[in-house]
Amino acid sequence: MTPKAWCIKTLLETATDYLLEKGIENARLNAEVLLACQLHVKRISLYINFDQPLTEKEVSGYRSLIRRRLKREPLQYITGIQEFWSLAFRVNPHVLIPRPETEILVDQALTLAGSFLESPLRVLDLGTGTGVISVSMAKEVQGALMTATDISGEALGVARENARNHDVLDKITFLRGDLFEPLMPEKPVFHLVVSNPPYVCTHEIQGLFPEVALHEPKIALDGGKDGMNFLKRIISRAPQFLRPGGWLLLEMSPYQVKSALLTLAETGVYQNEATVEDYSHRERVVMAQLKPDGNSR
Repeated sequence: MTPKAWCIKTLLETATDYLLEKGIENARLNAEVLLACQLHVKRISLYINFDQPLTEKEVSGYRSLIRRRLKREPLQYITGIQEFWSLAFRVNPHVLIPRPETEILVDQALTLAGSFLESPLRVLDLGTGTGVISVSMAKEVQGALMTATDISGEALGVARENARNHDVLDKITFLRGDLFEPLMPEKPVFHLVVSNPPYVCTHEIQGLFPEVALHEPKIALDGGKDGMNFLKRIISRAPQFLRPGGWLLLEMSPYQVKSALLTLAETGVYQNEATVEDYSHRERVVMAQLKPDGNSR
C-alpha cells in the first residue's frame, strides 16, 4: 500500500488481496475488522461509507495493524475485543481468547441452575481467564453469586474489567490461586463447579495454529502430557466444594472424554454422568452430579 489518495473501498480491496497473498484465511473479514478498529466504527459503516476518503494518519495506522496480523497475532488481541454470549469482552495476551465451544458449557450450566430451588445460586468458576463464564452467568441468573479463581493476576485483572463493564462486579468474587487453592470452606457451598481448564497436550501446542502457539498464554493451554492434569485434579477435589446434588461441568477435548468419564466413575462419588456435543457434533462438555452422600467419602 503506497502513499496515495485512499478511500475505504479501495483500501479494503488492496488489503484483502495483500492478506490473501500472505496466506491469511478469511482475508476480507480480517481487512474489514482491522479497518473498523482503526476508524473506531462498526463494520457496517464501512459499506455505508465506501467512498469516504481517508487521511494519511488513518492509512498509516491501518498498515500497522495489517503488519501485526501478518505476524499471525490474533485478530482479537489486535482489536482487544472478542464477542461471547452476545457480549463484548476485553482480551489481551494475558488471557486465552474465548471460543464458541465454551458457550455450550455456559448453556448447560444455566440449564442446571434452574433445577436448584435454593437462593442464591452459588457457582465456582475455576481458571476464569477473561471471566466469560462468570460474567455470562451473572448476567443471566438473577441473584447468582459467582466465585472465580485464576492463578494469573493479569488474567484476573482482565476478568474484573469485563465484570465491571457488564455491571456484574458486585456479583463475582475474584480470587487468585491455583484452582481450589484460594478456597478453604468449612463445608461445601457451591451448587455448580464449572471450568474450561488447560487441556492441550504439552507436545501438541507447537503444532497448533501460529495464532495460538505463538501468542496465546501457554499457562492457559498446557494440560500436561495427556492434557488431563487439570481435569483430573478438578474431578478429584470438586466433591469437597460441591453441595450434595451439585453438578460439576468441564470443557475438554473430545479425545479426553472417555478418560474423564472413567476418572469420574473411579471416584465413586458422582452419578448421572453425561456428555454434550459442540457445534461440530463432537463431545465437548462432560458433566456429573455429586451423590447425596458424596462428600462423606
